[in-house]
Amino acid sequence: MPGERDEDSGVRVGGDGYGGVRIAATRARRKRTSLRSVIISGSLSGAVLLGSGFLWLVPNYAASQIQSVDAGTSETGPRGAMNVLLVGVDKRDDLSRRQQNQLHLGREAGQRSDTMMVVHLSADHRKVTVVSLPRDTWTNIPGKGTHKINSAYQFGGPKLAVQTVEQATGLRINHYIEVNVLGFIGVVESLGGVTVCTPVAIDDPKTKLTLQPGTYNLDGVKALAYARTRATARSDLDRIDRQQQVISALLHEALSGGTLTNPARLAGFVNSTLKTITVDNALAHDLLGLAGQLKDVSTDDVSFATVPLADVNYRAPTGESAVLWDKAGARDLFRRIDADQPLVEPTGKPSGGPSGAASGAPSPAVSGAASGAPSGAPSGAPSGAATPAPSPAALTIPPGRISIRVLNGTLIKGLGARTKSALLGAGFMVPGAPGDTQRRDFATTVVRYPPGREDSARTVAAAIPGAELRELPDVNGIEVVVGQNSHDVKKVTVAVAPPAAGPGAAPAARTATQNICKA
Repeated sequence: MPGERDEDSGVRVGGDGYGGVRIAATRARRKRTSLRSVIISGSLSGAVLLGSGFLWLVPNYAASQIQSVDAGTSETGPRGAMNVLLVGVDKRDDLSRRQQNQLHLGREAGQRSDTMMVVHLSADHRKVTVVSLPRDTWTNIPGKGTHKINSAYQFGGPKLAVQTVEQATGLRINHYIEVNVLGFIGVVESLGGVTVCTPVAIDDPKTKLTLQPGTYNLDGVKALAYARTRATARSDLDRIDRQQQVISALLHEALSGGTLTNPARLAGFVNSTLKTITVDNALAHDLLGLAGQLKDVSTDDVSFATVPLADVNYRAPTGESAVLWDKAGARDLFRRIDADQPLVEPTGKPSGGPSGAASGAPSPAVSGAASGAPSGAPSGAPSGAATPAPSPAALTIPPGRISIRVLNGTLIKGLGARTKSALLGAGFMVPGAPGDTQRRDFATTVVRYPPGREDSARTVAAAIPGAELRELPDVNGIEVVVGQNSHDVKKVTVAVAPPAAGPGAAPAARTATQNICKA
């Protein structure tokens, strides 16, 4: 049925996203080029590179394009668990004024890390855990006193950045990767753009990014602005959520979008990634081998978390606004990582490969990353095998992080549009136009959801009193089939404070699959 056809999901092909910034023209400067959001973009690119296994197909000569640096890391062999520090450096001295204007970046001199992520590879290299370290973390920098963690690079380059992260986390950093902003733009463009869904409006005069709540396909330049903006209520913490969402979408497309089997797309990805990263000396000689070991990793195998925070409005002695870690929660998080324990426990359900459904029910992320992926293709009438799900005891996923597909299951004209409007008013995301089901005799409104999306479905059902919850294996997201009865919508409030980490309690985290924004 036309009204039941799903829109493309994941990352989609877009037009020319450089806005006049030609990657070919800037490659001559790539060995020195880093921007403010580079780190952001840089870290995103590096995470995609590590989390996928692309490089196993890349000819060895590509390794010669990678720059190396002495980062003072604790080198490891090609096997066994390892920790990699990903940074992007806020340095724009070598950009032309035209490039700075086109990317809406300032002209400040100097350099500091603007985003930091610790990537942990499990001992068997089948699982990847990415932990975002808030840039405003107030911590001790060896030999420099207490400062924001992003100042470590400014004070002492990669070596001091590694030392600072090791001291703060208690982890040994085995390898170091630094990426720049133009590399991020190239990665997004080589994969055809990125689809994101924002639950809140964004109006950032600095990056010139303006978005209303909903789902968007962004080119490289706009994706950079989306990943670096702080123009929302939680500032850097919201930005971390967006970065993790973008990384997940890029991983999904890279693993399932034909990149590995399309020589042109693979070449574009390699050229935009390898030539714009700097790694430690040991990794420069074995990056291809390491990536080869990760070639079977799927988005179900990549999980994201953010360091638990005790104070997000800390006023430092210097007058700076900073954040303080929850020491007990952070200690438990990094203890689990050091012990090679997964943050997302498997449920035993098949993931369906790189593009499959989430392997477990969504849990509220420490970072607050988007937890309700927008819905996929609506299905026909519920199958006879489906049974109503049990009533929930508590709601855990807020409306602003759930995207819904609305289908009119009646012959009442305009009922789907009215329900969409009411759901938007209640804070949900409803990015697409309402459709119609093949059956038009639904007496009661039904909330349909795939395995692993129970938490999001419960919130939707709570907002539509009397609606029936129904799990179906052949739907890709949350669907509301509007019936003749029980279609009134009310606002619901969900408390999503992260649970306190205690002995034996797994730190909250989400898989890349759960983070993927579908439309």
